Amino acid sequence: MAVEIEQFMCRSDNFGALVHDSRSGETALIDAPEEAPILAAVERTGWRPTIIFTTHHHVDHVEANLVLKQRFGLKIIGPAAEAAKIPGIDETVEEGHVIRFAGEPVTVIATPGHTAGHVSYHFAQSGVVFTGDTLFSLGCGRLFECPPQTMFHSLQKLAALPVETRVYCGHEYTQSNARFALTVDPTNDALKERAAEIDRLRAEDKPTLPTTIGRELATNPFLRWHDAAVRNTLQMPRAGDSEVFAEIRKRKDNF
Repeated sequence: MAVEIEQFMCRSDNFGALVHDSRSGETALIDAPEEAPILAAVERTGWRPTIIFTTHHHVDHVEANLVLKQRFGLKIIGPAAEAAKIPGIDETVEEGHVIRFAGEPVTVIATPGHTAGHVSYHFAQSGVVFTGDTLFSLGCGRLFECPPQTMFHSLQKLAALPVETRVYCGHEYTQSNARFALTVDPTNDALKERAAEIDRLRAEDKPTLPTTIGRELATNPFLRWHDAAVRNTLQMPRAGDSEVFAEIRKRKDNF
């Protein structure tokens, strides 16, 4: 049986997520952006969290760690490379580590780029990946601590997951990402249709997530470094894949 997921908004544009196994009653929290919305989600669902899977150290992902640990006595797991910056961390993980959650193996994927130690969590049996601020719907994280090539390799790992994998990420950035995506992939009909769908969802104050790996491969320019149309728009028909990615990221930074 696949896990149940309760997604909700925190802060101005962060996503929070509770992951629940109905058989065991176990519940995990993906990052801890803000106390009040998390407690509201716990109250709404009745799912009491026992663990936090931390993707990276930025304050908008760990701010509520200590208060939630005090309230629920939960365990905090996070990337070893950022352990000193993650409040209340109990257990560190790295690339390839497997955590058992309610009997399901959760594989840690090292996805540095946005931060140097960022990780993602892949629930393969449930067909879900939590990508934090590495892969966004129609975007990727800003490069604060690493060169473009590092993020490029991280995105290659995520792009290789099964196409039906549902993707939950850390922020509701999709509408602005769509506007940028159309500037580098303007002839992509799938992207045009998706941008229109996103505008409808946001007009109704509905979330644009989850997405899937398959949808991102078809429409996210940060995963389409190989595409001839994107390369032609960038005037980089014979450049290396990582060079194309770096140019797309540079353009997004200045968009």
